[in-house]
Amino acid sequence: MSLKEARRVYVMEGLIAGTFTVRQAAEFLGLSERQVKRLNGAMRKEGVAALAHKNRGRKPKHATSQEVRERVVDLVMGPLSNTSCQQVAELLDERYGIHMSAKTIRRILGAADIPIRYAKKPRRRRKSRERMPRAGLLVQCDASPYDWLEARGPRLNLHGAVDDATSKILALYFRPTEDALGYFQVLLQTLQNHGIPVGWYSDRHTIFFSPKKDKLALEEELAGQTVPLTQFGQALHELRITHIAARSPEAKGRIERLWETLQSRLVVELRLAGISTIEEANAFLPGFIEKFNSQFAEEPADQEPAFRPCPQPAVLEQILSFKEERNASRGSSISYCGFSYQLIDSKGSVALLKPQGKVVVLTHLDGSLSALYDGQGYSLKQFPRLDRTPPQDSEQAPGQELEPSKQKPPSEDHYWRKARIKYPKSAADCYYDKRAFRAVYAQR
Repeated sequence: MSLKEARRVYVMEGLIAGTFTVRQAAEFLGLSERQVKRLNGAMRKEGVAALAHKNRGRKPKHATSQEVRERVVDLVMGPLSNTSCQQVAELLDERYGIHMSAKTIRRILGAADIPIRYAKKPRRRRKSRERMPRAGLLVQCDASPYDWLEARGPRLNLHGAVDDATSKILALYFRPTEDALGYFQVLLQTLQNHGIPVGWYSDRHTIFFSPKKDKLALEEELAGQTVPLTQFGQALHELRITHIAARSPEAKGRIERLWETLQSRLVVELRLAGISTIEEANAFLPGFIEKFNSQFAEEPADQEPAFRPCPQPAVLEQILSFKEERNASRGSSISYCGFSYQLIDSKGSVALLKPQGKVVVLTHLDGSLSALYDGQGYSLKQFPRLDRTPPQDSEQAPGQELEPSKQKPPSEDHYWRKARIKYPKSAADCYYDKRAFRAVYAQR
């Protein structure tokens, strides 16, 4: 007797004894009152046996006969050996006139203790790739979300880059989340400390590769691009770094194994240093990288590095920036994030722009703004704000205050106040809301 049947017997005996009412018994058993009354009548006539299912012990009408089961086993052990269940079902139907599903065949073979081929999908076989012979030929990058500060601070994402030839850490940078700014900082450290690598190996995150494969501009198609470049992808393209997408975590195993090592070593180092903020953690990383590389870095097969010289600081600042395109107005100005700007050249003069001319606004990693027009760099000057104070009524007496507006301002949780801007704005955080952004850049 199963537990469900024992519970049913107990409740129905209590109903007959008067301990439970019909409604209570129905609630306990999850049945309708009509069904409980039917069981009560049957139990009074037949006893406890009336509660058992009437099909107990009966063989299902549609069950596979023993002869057919033995026939299937003989065929699988003979001419159909070493065949998947799906193919066995197809061959039985085609050659022997036995109509049976692959799941039924699986159950028959399992009951007969016959090994089933392709019962589980075999693991994909991989082979280890040898290291690159020279440092700088390939750089692997990734980010690791982890409780790096433990209970002392927030949960952070560590962005990093490692050289494939030497397993040397090239750059590390903490961010609250995995974002483009973190990878830009990693790329900046790599370029400043080592130079321009030949290849950059990353996963297929949308930070690196755009999912909009069918939305290319005409200029991009003429340039031979197959997918639109992301902000980070554009920076690698300008630096002439080959961008390679990893198809699995195992493909970039160097940096995946690095995270396992850092999650045991770096956490302890941060704990001993008493670090509890992201600013302190980022300031601690350069010394840790130097100590780690001196202990764990390996010698490459070829001692000649493949890194190319880093660009000049002005060029590097322009490349490592977030770029947004704007159209010039008839008044030689552009609109950006709700404000109007004029382009100022190196002499302090306002640049004259062709109406609907293309202007590229650059948001640098430190949060500053600049612009490119016809290949020339310009600074941006914001228009002064207009005084929108409503004029006083001529009939109003001097010194008399205007009647306040009856329209209520939107509440703090109104969706207008929660509006997000999709492009980054400063090194402190890639995505401020509009009010915070305007507070930062209102005076620029």
